Amino acid sequence: MAQKPNQPEETLDPSDWAEVRAIAHRMIDDSVDQLSQLRNRPAWQPMPNAVRESFQSAVPTGPTALADVYHEMQQNLMPYPMGNTHPRFWGWYMGAGNFTGALGEFLGAINGSNLGGGNTAAAELDRQVVSWLKDMMGFPKSASGTLTSGGSMANAIGLNVARNVMAGVDVRLEGVTALPQPLRYYASDQAHSCHQKALEMLGLGSRALRLVPSDAYFCMDTKALERMIAEDRAQGLRPACAIATVGTTNTGAIDDINEIAKICRRENLWFHVDGCIGALIKIAPKSHRLVDGIQHADSLALDPHKWLHAPFEAGCALVRDAKQHFATFNLHGDYLEEKPRGVAAGEYLFDYGYELSRGFKALKIWMSLKEQGSEKFGRLIDQNIAQGDYLMQLIKANPKLELMAPTKINIVCFRYCGNGGNEEKLKTLNTEIMLRIQEAGTAVPTDTTLRGKYCLRAAINNHRTQCQDLDLLVAETIRIGDELQAAI
Repeated sequence: MAQKPNQPEETLDPSDWAEVRAIAHRMIDDSVDQLSQLRNRPAWQPMPNAVRESFQSAVPTGPTALADVYHEMQQNLMPYPMGNTHPRFWGWYMGAGNFTGALGEFLGAINGSNLGGGNTAAAELDRQVVSWLKDMMGFPKSASGTLTSGGSMANAIGLNVARNVMAGVDVRLEGVTALPQPLRYYASDQAHSCHQKALEMLGLGSRALRLVPSDAYFCMDTKALERMIAEDRAQGLRPACAIATVGTTNTGAIDDINEIAKICRRENLWFHVDGCIGALIKIAPKSHRLVDGIQHADSLALDPHKWLHAPFEAGCALVRDAKQHFATFNLHGDYLEEKPRGVAAGEYLFDYGYELSRGFKALKIWMSLKEQGSEKFGRLIDQNIAQGDYLMQLIKANPKLELMAPTKINIVCFRYCGNGGNEEKLKTLNTEIMLRIQEAGTAVPTDTTLRGKYCLRAAINNHRTQCQDLDLLVAETIRIGDELQAAI
């Protein structure tokens, strides 16, 4: 007869659910207060040393009351976020999140499903969200897709399918050492660094990525692309894939999608679109023509955590040929055998990407789209693009400021020039302006270097931003710049 263990059986569930309910209600109330009062908070603030040191404490071995845990979090974590929810955060390129999406994140965790697959409502909802994104991007219903952690993983999935299709050998069986010819991928010199990482991960090496020169508008020079394809073929290499960037990180430039698509068809290349910044312009009522042609891509990467403002993280990879997509990733161990009935019935979602364990990120996207509708998100995209144009006009109108690149969508690159100076002095000056604006909690612009010229950069990808916020950015840039130059 089996004997039960001697020790008492434990659980992580609380002994007093009423107490937990009260604390959870307080968390929701505090969260509503935080978001509703964002304008009264700093866009960013540095952590005091005492706060930083609090994160160096040893692993707790015994219990702490949940109320005390939450108090410590309120003291040491919540006042010091990156700031991308704030209306004056314009750093790098990030969405601002939304409260309903945050609730979706919480409810997804309560549901607890692992979205690797299985016969669950969560899996069906995941498929529905991917189907919605296919429809929004103009992809056919027969296409496939998968939610990812973000754009880097979404791009890696598309480039992986391209490698396997274009390899000329069963690369899953034989590996990249069996390639009859080295493969070459092509992207603008303004393309995101994740493409190089992806090709390194795929075993092709960074040399497989050829950076095509960009033109005066920071878009890919398609004539140069054609020359490079011809040169590589002449050297016995195999041109495999061209990557069109729809919204470069530096300036928001949009490559000539339709021309690159034509070259790919003519030259028998895979056509991949990195639309992590700009693909969702497709749903904008006024600006959608800027991205006409992305629906013809063989694969497309986009980020719901940018212009759909899903809380981080949420990316998506779409592939036109579902069979090729499935063939790239499908793999089942004995422990994952599909069944005609029960929890293991149906298609497995992990057959379309790298991850077997997958969080329920679809719910926060589903809830936000259900609540607001895609048309609202499209109008917000147009709003950000109009705000980018407004900031550009403010900069052009002030002789102390210099616009550093054409503003195509919502990314504005500029610098304070004041009385002028050489590049080194202007870099020092504008770096200090940026840091003071950040440290004061006024706003969060970031920086970049465009063809050897350092500049500030504002990516207005925020549904809370108003034109008055951009007025303040310009005013503070000039005020601080004038003070710094006067002190020299």
